[in-house]
Parts: sequence; structure tokens; C-alpha cells
Amino acid sequence: MRILHVLDHSLPLQSGYVSRTLGIVNEQRARKWDPVLMTTPRQNRGEVGVEEISGWRFHRTPAPNDVLSRAPVVNYVREMQATARRVSALIDEVRPDIVHAHSPALNGLPALWAAHPKGIPVVYEVRALWEEAGVEAGTVKPGSLRYRASRSLESYVLHHADAVAVLCEGVRRDVTSRGVSEGKIVVIPNAVDLTNFSAERRRDAALAEKLGLNGTTVLGFIGSFYEYEGLDVLLHALPKALARGADLKLLLVGGGPHEAELKRLVAAGGLERVVVFTGRVPFAEVEKYYDLVDVFVYPRRKSRLTDLVTPIKPIEAMAKERVVLASDCGGHREIVTHGINGLLFAADDAMALADGIVTAVEKRETWPVIGRNARDYVIRERTWTASVNRYEPVYERLTAGRAAKVA
Repeated sequence: MRILHVLDHSLPLQSGYVSRTLGIVNEQRARKWDPVLMTTPRQNRGEVGVEEISGWRFHRTPAPNDVLSRAPVVNYVREMQATARRVSALIDEVRPDIVHAHSPALNGLPALWAAHPKGIPVVYEVRALWEEAGVEAGTVKPGSLRYRASRSLESYVLHHADAVAVLCEGVRRDVTSRGVSEGKIVVIPNAVDLTNFSAERRRDAALAEKLGLNGTTVLGFIGSFYEYEGLDVLLHALPKALARGADLKLLLVGGGPHEAELKRLVAAGGLERVVVFTGRVPFAEVEKYYDLVDVFVYPRRKSRLTDLVTPIKPIEAMAKERVVLASDCGGHREIVTHGINGLLFAADDAMALADGIVTAVEKRETWPVIGRNARDYVIRERTWTASVNRYEPVYERLTAGRAAKVA
């Protein structure tokens, strides 16, 4: 079975989106399926047609020359037209059985334009809600014209796709609230490849020494620095925990649009000696940084987006058999059961987070049990083998339906 994946972005960029893509397509390849990967103009502004990275061939879509119009809607239309042309050309070239477009709708709509006239079924995968992501990024106001237009476009794609994949129950509920039939929705949970996340802790003493992390309890966050991740809440909580006698350092691995503000907060709070920024690290090296952390903190702010969407990074930490301390937004509550396979605290509350940090450190004897429960949960419910199993009946139904139409 050949599947043409239409992606917003991919390697060499690093994000939860990229991690999910690699998990899906690596497992599909292991099943002897044939995933073909294509990115839209949102990947970059280069002219590269095909790029080989980490054993994968990525078919790129160069941005149209006039895509930098001052009117965003013009940019979006030009991008979607370029994407549709690229999808159409690849359909003719690689002859896929399925076109699998991953959100946002800027990918899904061009996939429909290109695939349906050629009789190819389209799976649309919702990884986040475009309009809500815009709210979190500060580029869209709730209820504004742009918000409503984004939501309408997403809804159009959801109704016209042949099947809809969502990454968690929160998104499934949102999709069904738009009138999309339950029968065409499948939940494909975020997961991990356990071969990349061993329970064995192989602490790199030289790296720990270089980062100044020896002889202390290490809190950690590995991921992208977006405002909705609530890392500012963590930086406000850290002095409160330190004032109560906790011996801590905080390791922040990654980068993103909120990085400059976080560094400003560290400087303003005099936290330079206890907060370590590493910048982004290659995926092949990231496990070394996981192995330096004692307690992972994921302080996402509570919002419509974070209540609906389950992130992938806490699942990676759980796979490492490590304690996860997470805010109680809905996306976290789908994966963390307080006191069993992780710890929860009240979102947006620096004092509650400080209490959670101090309690976790004081109850160090509970870490092995919580860590084992976390990894057992991942093994049971959050591997890519288990998640990709759920695509199979969807793909088979769509390809059988296409064969019947042709006959």
C-alpha cells in the first residue's frame, strides 16, 4: 500500500509535529507499506525539489514567487495552489493508494482539490486546531473574522475528507461537534518508538559536568518554547521551590518563539545559576538529555487548545520511566493519572507548581514506582505499533471502496 503524506513541515526541523510524523511513517515502513513524504511551501522558501534526510526522501514544494503579499489570505491561496499542483504531480508520478494530509487545512484542502478528481481517497489528520493554535500564538483573536474563517475552512475539509484521523479524545469531541459522522473518525494517539527511549538511564557524566548539573536534583523540559507551554509559570515557581530548601537546577532543551522572553525572565529573577538553556539538539542526541533529568515538568497553560490536544513530549518522558509533573489541562489528563503514572498540579498557578516540585523532591522514594507505571502505560497504550494498527482498517476500507468504484 502506497500512502502519499502531505505535511506542513518535516526534518531537518524539530517539533512534536515532526516526531509524530517520523513515528507514523517508520512504523508504516516496518509493515512494508510505502509512505511517500511531501511538504508544503510552509517548510521553507527554498527551491529544492527533493531532499534526502535520515533515510527519508522528502518531496518539497517551493513557495510561489508572489507568496509574500501583504494580504495573508493571498499568501494562503497561493500556497494552497502550489501545494495542490505538487500533490497532483506526485499522484501521477508515484500512484498512491491514499493521500494522507496532515493538518492544517492549508494542506487538507489542496489534497482534496488534487486527489478527488483523480479518484484517490483522502485521509485528513487533525493534529491541532488551526484557529485555536492561532489564538495561542497571538495572531488570531477568538471569535474574530479570521478565527471564524479558519474554523470554517477546517470544518469544510473535515466534512469532505473520506476519513478523519485525530490524535486524542478531546479533538474527536470537537470534530463530532461540527457534525462530522463518528463513523469516519479514528483516534490515532500520540505515541513513541520505544527503541529511541530506553528505560535504562545512561547518564553522560561529561555532559552533566559541562552543563553544571552534578550533585543536584534536575528538573527538565524538552520541547518547543511556545507561550502556551507555560514555561514562564515554571520560572516563577522555581524561586518559590528554592526558597523552601529544594536543591534544584532546571534544564531547558529546545527553542522557539518564547525563548527570548524566558531568558529575560531568568535574568530578571537572578536565576542564571540554576537555569540551563541548551538550545535545540539533534534528535539522535536528545536521549542523552532525557537521561540527565530527574523530574520532567510540563506546565502547559489551560486553554481551549491545551484542553483538547494531547502533547507528545510528556509521553516520551514517561517512556523513559521518569516522573512527569504536568499541569491539569485536559490534554495532560488524558495521559497522566495523578499519583499513579505521574503528578498533576493546577494549571497557571506558580504556587501550586512550586508545591508540586517540593512534594515530588521530598517523596523521592515514590519515583521508581511512578516511573515504572508510566512506562507500563506507554508500552500498553502509546507505542507507534499500537497507534498505526488503527490506520489499517481505515486504509483498507477506502482502498476497497476505490476498487469497487473502478470495477
